[in-house]
Amino acid sequence: TIAEIGVNYYDIAKKENLSLMEAAKLMIKKAKESGADAAKFQSYKANKIASKNSPSYWDLTKESTTNQFELFKKYDKFGEKEYNEIYEYCEEIGIDFMSTPFDLDAVDYLDKIVKIHKISSSDITNFPLLKKVAKTNKKVLLSTGASNIEEVKKAIEVIKNEGNNDIVLLHCILNYPTQNYNAHLGMIKDLKKLGYEVGYSDHTLPDESMLILSSAVILGASWIEKHFTLDKTLPGNDHYHSMDVKDLSKFSKNLELLKEIIGTETKQCLPFENVSRVNARRSVYINSDSNKGKILKKEDLICKRPASGICASKYQDLIGKELTQDIKEDTVLKWKIIK
Repeated sequence: TIAEIGVNYYDIAKKENLSLMEAAKLMIKKAKESGADAAKFQSYKANKIASKNSPSYWDLTKESTTNQFELFKKYDKFGEKEYNEIYEYCEEIGIDFMSTPFDLDAVDYLDKIVKIHKISSSDITNFPLLKKVAKTNKKVLLSTGASNIEEVKKAIEVIKNEGNNDIVLLHCILNYPTQNYNAHLGMIKDLKKLGYEVGYSDHTLPDESMLILSSAVILGASWIEKHFTLDKTLPGNDHYHSMDVKDLSKFSKNLELLKEIIGTETKQCLPFENVSRVNARRSVYINSDSNKGKILKKEDLICKRPASGICASKYQDLIGKELTQDIKEDTVLKWKIIK
């Protein structure tokens, strides 16, 4: 479970009258306490990610900035020094540090402090970035929002060609917020066909029971990423579709239950079912007192519990067979008394 803090700590800092670093650490602490395995940030500089003429593509009623460059410029204060401090804090409290690199320089300094690299959906065709990340030989989480299956395959090929096949494919819908009917969790199954571990990066509004994220797990997502905030009412690009402490805690409890109940994917009789297998299944029994030499007819036979003799599935095979000894009514039939 990855709590995507992103740049939400900027608004938390303003609300709580904290420094940016204090707010970032507060959010990491709350994510850890709520059950997250990793706290993730976004490492970028405005002039390396967007043209000064880049238009907005988000809900302007939630984030009024109409230019991507201007929006990124508001949130690009942190660099290598700050992320090193954040990493050290994550290590101190026992949560993995992650950050999405949006340029080649970010890959260089993040590679010293992350175990896993995350590629944004927006960069699935940014082959220079994919190659740079792939060459680190670390696990790559590849978000697949707004892409088709051929583009996903091509990105995989680019990463593999650099000698790295440790890839996790994240189903994602690149839309903020994603309406429930647009979540299309069924795509998880299609991604699984490619033979890689699969996860889900979510942009829906948190539901009361955290059923959307839980359903993704049921469908096979073993990695879950969702934006995280301490206040969903704050203005800004990400707060309104983020999960908060209550949501993350609820999902963490759901996840504990799901891990317990999903179990094996191989259909089989489990050892503790053996007693039920014998006592609740049926064998073929004789319907009345019968003498040696009797030729069995349909009306002589009945299927009853327990399954301690000839299985009910062999019922038809017994018709026309001969008894080799006298038996009483309600006797279970066994092959040793059948000629």
